[in-house]
Amino acid sequence: MRKLRYWIRRNFGFSQREVNGFLVLIGIMVLLTAAPLFFNWLLSPRHSTFSNPNDKQTLDSLVAQLEAKQPPARGKRQFEVPAVALRPFNPNELSEEQWQGFGVPKYMAKRILNYRKKVGDFTYKAELGRIYDFPDSTFQRLYPYIELPETRPDRYKRSQGIAANTRTASNTNYTYTRPRERFILAPFNINAADTTELKQIRGIGSKLSARIVKYRGSLGGFHSMEQVKEVYGLPPAIVDSLQKYAFVPKANVVQRIPLNSANADELRAHPYINSNLARAIVAYREQHGAYRQVEDIRQIKLVTPELYEKISPYLVL
Repeated sequence: MRKLRYWIRRNFGFSQREVNGFLVLIGIMVLLTAAPLFFNWLLSPRHSTFSNPNDKQTLDSLVAQLEAKQPPARGKRQFEVPAVALRPFNPNELSEEQWQGFGVPKYMAKRILNYRKKVGDFTYKAELGRIYDFPDSTFQRLYPYIELPETRPDRYKRSQGIAANTRTASNTNYTYTRPRERFILAPFNINAADTTELKQIRGIGSKLSARIVKYRGSLGGFHSMEQVKEVYGLPPAIVDSLQKYAFVPKANVVQRIPLNSANADELRAHPYINSNLARAIVAYREQHGAYRQVEDIRQIKLVTPELYEKISPYLVL
């Protein structure tokens, strides 16, 4: 080592202190270079804990047995009950099997019966949809067939034992008051709702409700709930709430624009028709004569298939 130190000092002109630092640096570099090789050797299969094939086979067998005992994943049903044709029904009279026959999952059918047992019978349609985790798509499908009132009765009573809102117990100073009922919003027609009804949804105030009504008026009425997403400034959470509680009736009629008599100004007043398209529609009519069917506007280059699907419900000859 002394000869190595002397050789370094003579050839590199280092001081004794610099030679010591140089040797330490070389040692660290050697260790860093050798570290990956050491760890690869340590983690090689021949040093594995389960190097014995018998031990590995035993472990694999135990894992397979544990997986076989695991319960089925949440959301997967052990069996499905075939759905029957829908018919008018009273939700207070159906059994668990009948609920499943209407396409309600087994876990939800049990939850409905438990709700009736603890809270009481359903008194109006929307009350059924308020049960925790009730699938929205299933509720909307069943809603027209529920034989209950659309809205909550004025005198809402859970049982015959409650005769009035308040009563005073005899020979005591206590006054028993019936708990205030939780407000439940019933599904409503989006094309008939005013700002007051829209504001019943959490997050919708005077500004957003007026914006929804204004956009609905410029369209001529919604023909699909997907169009609610087009209202400027509506957060996704409010869009979801509207799609849950509002609906477009099947017999919905929107205000339509007459293709053969409307001028360019009347056409471009619609949100889906810009100025260029409005002029093109009028020019095509002047060049080729009156439109024979609404699909004739597809001959105009500005009308893409996507745009045609949007504007066709709002056009008429």
